[in-house]
Amino acid sequence: MKFVKDPEEEREDYLFQANKKTIFGTRFIIAVLIFLIIAVFVSIFYFEIF
Repeated sequence: MKFVKDPEEEREDYLFQANKKTIFGTRFIIAVLIFLIIAVFVSIFYFEIF
């Protein structure tokens, strides 16, 4: 099973296609996760939980 399918390949056992929607979606989700992690650390230091 392959993780990312190239546009030239003829196969059906893959999770993601290598197209603009997939790339945008992946980058958007990673950016949101990084933002949430930063927000958690900022709130920890702001409310002095440690």
